[in-house]
Amino acid sequence: MRLSADLLAFSARIGHRFANPGLLVRALTHASLASDTRPSNERMEFLGDRVLGLVMAEALLRADPEASEGQLAPRFNALVRKETCAEVARAIDLGEVLKLGRSEMLSGGRRKDALLGDAMEAVIAAVYLDAGFAAAQALVLRLWADRIGRVAADARDAKTALQEWAQARGQPLPVYAEAARSGPDHAPRFTVEVRLADGRCERAVAGSKRAAEQAAARALLARLEGEDD
Repeated sequence: MRLSADLLAFSARIGHRFANPGLLVRALTHASLASDTRPSNERMEFLGDRVLGLVMAEALLRADPEASEGQLAPRFNALVRKETCAEVARAIDLGEVLKLGRSEMLSGGRRKDALLGDAMEAVIAAVYLDAGFAAAQALVLRLWADRIGRVAADARDAKTALQEWAQARGQPLPVYAEAARSGPDHAPRFTVEVRLADGRCERAVAGSKRAAEQAAARALLARLEGEDD
């Protein structure tokens, strides 16, 4: 099998030349286009998730030999979660080469976190199956390099930290509410407000409620910490 021009360009972007091009094609084939003769990337996603996890666990241990398990766990989760995989996928224009069925394409599948994250994991598996663990490890470390460097800050769970802030001061738990939703169904934007019992509040906008809640909590924490200084 010979790769098309767009897949050759994608291979160049990720820095891996496939000995078995069919692995890349399968990694980029969503279930909406799969058939008996054209398997989807679901099994490869399963494998890629495990390879990614091992690479990240080892990278974190090396990056901070003194960190405790309690410190490493949230950093690990921040690096391997679906949203992060989707961000990496966008950085290499993976969505442009995803192979989707018509309905998924029309619903904006090339921009969905779930599809992009799954395909990113499948691409990792494709490199692993094509050239072994060292090649997959090199790919992940290259694509995640900036995120690994700043993960200690990114891994902070803002909602948990805000909850702990309120509890330490004898306040009820923060309350989150969806203030608005905009955009089409395939690419919604959520505005979420978080409010403390004393009336202080902040809002944030993101592509999912979860992300908006975290962003709102982070904004309120920054405000509270500024007021404490």
